[in-house]
Amino acid sequence: MSDSSRGKLGIVVGGGPAPGINGVISSVTIEAINRGLEVVGIRDGFKHLAAGDYTQVRHLTIPDVAPYYQRGGSLLGTSRTNPAKDPKHMAAVLTGLSGLGIKYLVTIGGDDTAYSGSQVYAHGKGAIKVAHVPKTIDNDLPLPPGIPTFGFETARHYGVQVARNLHEDAKTTTRWYIVVSMGRAAGHLALGIGKASAATITFIAEELAGKKVSLELICDTIIGSMIKRKAQGKSYGVAVLAEGLLEKIGEENLRTMMEQNPGKFGSIELDAFGHLRLGEIEFGRLIRTTIAARLAALGLKFDMVDKDLGYELRCADPIPFDAEYTRNLGYGAVKFLMSPEAEKNGVVITFVGGTMVPRPFPEMLDPATKKMRTRDVDITGENYEVARRYMIRLEQSDFDEPSRLEKLASVVKLSPADFRAKFEYVVK
Repeated sequence: MSDSSRGKLGIVVGGGPAPGINGVISSVTIEAINRGLEVVGIRDGFKHLAAGDYTQVRHLTIPDVAPYYQRGGSLLGTSRTNPAKDPKHMAAVLTGLSGLGIKYLVTIGGDDTAYSGSQVYAHGKGAIKVAHVPKTIDNDLPLPPGIPTFGFETARHYGVQVARNLHEDAKTTTRWYIVVSMGRAAGHLALGIGKASAATITFIAEELAGKKVSLELICDTIIGSMIKRKAQGKSYGVAVLAEGLLEKIGEENLRTMMEQNPGKFGSIELDAFGHLRLGEIEFGRLIRTTIAARLAALGLKFDMVDKDLGYELRCADPIPFDAEYTRNLGYGAVKFLMSPEAEKNGVVITFVGGTMVPRPFPEMLDPATKKMRTRDVDITGENYEVARRYMIRLEQSDFDEPSRLEKLASVVKLSPADFRAKFEYVVK
């Protein structure tokens, strides 16, 4: 047994759940205890500490955590409390950590939790050494190329299973599924699910960079896919949309739509970090309803079902990739904190080619936004190019080739010129 002679290590989980959180908690706890540390798990992120309640902690032992290594969820819960927003809350967090005797802190979370951890390190003036383990099923944190955030591969794995089942249902019942995937800032999860499940069309926000985005543009892009499929003799399909498309429409336009349809598509709310709470907006229903109205104007009707996909994935048991990955990350966090380098910087733990690469907070955080820089899907690379080549959607070649254009126009009983006028803008 450890005599805890080297001090105490605290663990905080922030943000939304992701498969593998318990794997990190488990590996951090085991390695810390084996190195002579006492481990204190802090419940519900920074929520209680920021409020001055220092009783919501759990002293962790190896028997406590070992059975949960490959289990979903979080032994310690989580929250989106942002202590960096109010100096009083940050002071309360520092007082609480100090009072608990915590000298080392492992934060587990996304960009907001990373920033909170960086501020604990900065305001603690070296008294508390901090290592952040990056987590998100969105895969949008600026890790080295080809390195996913933990939880992403598991979320994609189970998301693909759902999407494949929906595709078979669509084929069997002759309907379209409108699937909205989590992914606020980047479309990695939507693209990963859509590509691996052979969805008819996958639509991500990165495609719309520099464009004026409207709900109509998004819907007409999907309608174009529906028309092209029907021209091929198929009246079914699966469209996977990244929820980040909502962000592209913009809060102001969304508010206008909500006011015009009170209560029909949810509500506009912001979280503690000032983010639009996308889960409060029924994006799939909004898209389905708008598509149905625009199809009716064209004399077309498809049976459609909207499906939000995300909450089902966040607490899944991690697949072997994430089970192994989180063990590496947890071990790496403790190894860093016990090294001389921890005296110099708080860091984000990354692994490259099997080697731990701790990256100082200043390298990872944008000083203007106070968040980690977003890793977007590279729509100029072959990974996206391959995905796009196997989608069924309108392309510029459909408008350049007269026979193709005539066939598409005939589906909606428009002249080729009228079809071009109505739909060519979606490919520009």
